[in-house]
Amino acid sequence: MMIRFAILPLLLALNLSMCKKQQAVTDKPQPAASAAPGSAAATAAPVVAATPKIKKPVVDQTAQVLIFCYHRLVDKIRYPGTEITPAAFEAQMKELKDKGITVISMQDLLAWKRGEKNIPPRAAVVTFDDGWKSQYEVAWPIMKKYGYPVTLFIYTEGVRGGTLGGGEAITWEQLADMRDNGVDIQAHSATHQDLREGHTVMVIEDRKRSKKKLTGADYEKWIQNEVVGSKELLEQRLGIKVNCFAVPFGNYNEHVKELARNAGYEAMFTVYGQPITFTSPMDSIGRYAIEANKPKVFADAVNMIGASSGGGTAVAEVGAKDLTTQPADGDTVRTATPLIKANLSSVGQIEPGSVQMRVSGLGLVPANFDPKTGTVSYQVPQKLRDKTCTVIVSAKSEGKKVETHWTFGLEEATAARSPAAAAKK
Repeated sequence: MMIRFAILPLLLALNLSMCKKQQAVTDKPQPAASAAPGSAAATAAPVVAATPKIKKPVVDQTAQVLIFCYHRLVDKIRYPGTEITPAAFEAQMKELKDKGITVISMQDLLAWKRGEKNIPPRAAVVTFDDGWKSQYEVAWPIMKKYGYPVTLFIYTEGVRGGTLGGGEAITWEQLADMRDNGVDIQAHSATHQDLREGHTVMVIEDRKRSKKKLTGADYEKWIQNEVVGSKELLEQRLGIKVNCFAVPFGNYNEHVKELARNAGYEAMFTVYGQPITFTSPMDSIGRYAIEANKPKVFADAVNMIGASSGGGTAVAEVGAKDLTTQPADGDTVRTATPLIKANLSSVGQIEPGSVQMRVSGLGLVPANFDPKTGTVSYQVPQKLRDKTCTVIVSAKSEGKKVETHWTFGLEEATAARSPAAAAKK
């Protein structure tokens, strides 16, 4: 009897020990190959935690952005094609604030275009081209006064100490100071010239200048330095990332675009001013060039994005090539008083009273719309002064706003732009 009572606790302890070992074996992960064929362990799918999806913010695709291009601020105007007074510049910055147009940074604009960040419904980006010391000494303090971000497009040989950098040029030290305080610095080529093949260009060899007409391999070497070399130099000297390229004079072609894309530029900028929408192409973003001899450009630009401070009606962007525009997008015409036309019949049923046409330098014009043919037209009565002209046509179709824009050149434009480099000597 005493033996039976002694064995019982021993059996209970042994059973408990076996249970713990079995539990340990069960808790330990087993290789899939050890499961018997046909068993539940062989067919059960492993439990994997779901990876949370990163959602992009919903951006306002109806927002519009004005991009302004300035050069030099001086008290006495000598080159009205590239200069304005500090007083005029500050008055324009104040007007943006007074009219509720928010000045945003270039990188915020690009983030919005990528669908990554929202921007105010009416916004503006302020840029300066070339690299003048007045941008550091005069413009930057005004921008800081209003709390505005700013972008500089620099051509590298025009920086002080470069072959084209005279006494009025900005220095690398000033650029570094601006960089350290949040100024966005981007590329504007190496020597600020027409980048298309076949033109006579100024070539710099051993710091000596000569004029040549480059073609073939010589041209490719030169254009590589203009588009890629300038970007690399800015990145090396300033320790920055350059992702924007402002084309000198707005003259470029598909080959230049391809070089820029391959070099890592996210966006290319011209001087063909137009409001930028969510669908505007990234390789031809227009800017309004503000100059002393064209006081209406700023006013027209501000008026083009309306007076509403809230979100606007959704706009459907229509490609100009689908509307058989006249003159065609990218064409150059021989007359400074062209007939401007676009056929809107492919858009859908157009509300006749909703059709509007705006012409850069003229603003809203009294265009005619023929409901039978769907054609809107306007005969320019006076000579256009600029080398390029942007047309914006908007209308309503089935309750939705549609808009298109295109740009053409003029051989007989009376206003000539002076190369910025000439004034730096």
